[in-house]
Amino acid sequence: MHILLLSAYDTASHRAWCEGLMRHMPQIHWHYLALPGRYFSWRIRGNAMSWAYGEASKTLNQSFDLIIATSMVDLATLKGLVPSLVNVPSIVYFHENQFAYPSTTHQHKSLEPQMVNLYSALSADHVVFNSDYNRQSLLSGISQLMKKLPDQVPPNLANIIQAKSRVLPVPIESLKLAPTNTSEKKGRLKLVWNHRWEYDKGPDTLASVCREIDLRNLPVDIWILGQAFRQRPSSFQQLQEDPPKCLQHMGKLEQASDYQTCLQQADIVLSTALHEFQGLAVLEAAQQGCVPLVPDRLAYPEWVPEACRYTDTQSVDLEAQAICNRLQIWLDAGLPAAPDVSHYQWNQLLPKYEKLLSEISGKSVQDC
Repeated sequence: MHILLLSAYDTASHRAWCEGLMRHMPQIHWHYLALPGRYFSWRIRGNAMSWAYGEASKTLNQSFDLIIATSMVDLATLKGLVPSLVNVPSIVYFHENQFAYPSTTHQHKSLEPQMVNLYSALSADHVVFNSDYNRQSLLSGISQLMKKLPDQVPPNLANIIQAKSRVLPVPIESLKLAPTNTSEKKGRLKLVWNHRWEYDKGPDTLASVCREIDLRNLPVDIWILGQAFRQRPSSFQQLQEDPPKCLQHMGKLEQASDYQTCLQQADIVLSTALHEFQGLAVLEAAQQGCVPLVPDRLAYPEWVPEACRYTDTQSVDLEAQAICNRLQIWLDAGLPAAPDVSHYQWNQLLPKYEKLLSEISGKSVQDC
């Protein structure tokens, strides 16, 4: 079986998913095309042209049994520019969708990203989402958008996409070693925050949590991990310039082994996210034995127990207080057990992926 695997905005999480597919199904002949995860506005609108008339053109004109494209791929345009792809069965995988992204004043508001998502979903034979929140937010966003358009609006577009969709999470790798959570300081809790340093991950709330922990003198040590970029949230700049007492580390751990050790030694993994379609960073930490502490919104209610979710208030200070209230309860009564996330591992989800690929392509993955 020959599969064309397309990633138009190949950030770390998208690349890891693509590499996981290829690593766990080596019997397939993969043809992987990826574009760098930068220049978002150009990339999401121009990817089809970059491939169709660039160095990838020879690859695209080969014979394929299936196309798998991430949701950033402008699949409809690509099929129009490369006629040999028109009749190839196709799957679009949504790691996220542009209808549910929190807006920022620094972004130019445009319908282009949403329309690329919409056209790609309509042109694919099957649409796959990493969570039901992702699916429902896209379908709801499409319905809301259609109501705003002036005329000649096709009915039931959301229903058309829903009818050919399913939820299939991004898998996580199985642990090689059992986690060994131990607080470094007796009587203290070690808390990690392991997300991208961007506005949609709630840095202002995290900064408020740090201040509140110091104000209450809670025995909690905070490790801020994750990827930083050239432009950093102002609240994080302030934390670096004037670090609170509770802050023990701030910065990405470059070695994967150091990162895994940090998770194994931590007690709690915190999310303050405003945007999360599955929660891979929290999932990976929970697999290492960390107890999640996450907002009661987004994709988290699908797999995080209610006892590990704090109230969704959309207020930085109120959510920081809710987080610290929960930390105080856990300090007094002890931590709950980390949720079992083994069903998110590759060895559990691989058969579902193989079944999907066989079903849409019409060829057995096992007989490749």
